[in-house]
Amino acid sequence: MGRAGRSAHAFAGGALAVALAGLVALVTHQPWLFPSLGPAVMLHVEKPGSPESSPRNTFIGHGVALLAGYLFLVACGLADEPSSLQEGVTGMRIVAVAGSLAVTASVLVLLKASHAPAGATTLIVSLGLLRTPTQLLVAAGAVVLVTVVDWLYGRLSGRPMPLWAAPPPAPEGGRHGGPDRRPVG
Repeated sequence: MGRAGRSAHAFAGGALAVALAGLVALVTHQPWLFPSLGPAVMLHVEKPGSPESSPRNTFIGHGVALLAGYLFLVACGLADEPSSLQEGVTGMRIVAVAGSLAVTASVLVLLKASHAPAGATTLIVSLGLLRTPTQLLVAAGAVVLVTVVDWLYGRLSGRPMPLWAAPPPAPEGGRHGGPDRRPVG
């Protein structure tokens, strides 16, 4: 598939996933649309075969981010406070944001589950934009929804995401795990 085909694929897949999440938000009056869904969907439709785009990394990444963001909200006494957009940035908010991002990043490295949009998710929570358990469950549901839609779209369009995890990259230097020892020249 050439550049124009990949562009059309990204356009249609991105619009489809976000529009469906938007329809669910419209019907349920819940936050099924939030900023970090955009980068997740873009990874899914632009690079469906990369590890960062896989359902595994998407689910683990946003799950860790939601938990870390909420744990830091609670630990910093901010779970019942207005968001940083309403009250401004405070010292405890900085602790919550820095702590939740640091924990999210380190846990994802340990789990080999890199998914950069999760960094935005943990900030959305630790900044208090989504902060109730119901909102967090809805956000998790939205991640599942757009991932399933993108997975199905990829299968139907011929640019599939892996079922769960992307295959590990080939070792450097050759196919058999060792350096390529062919003569140069």
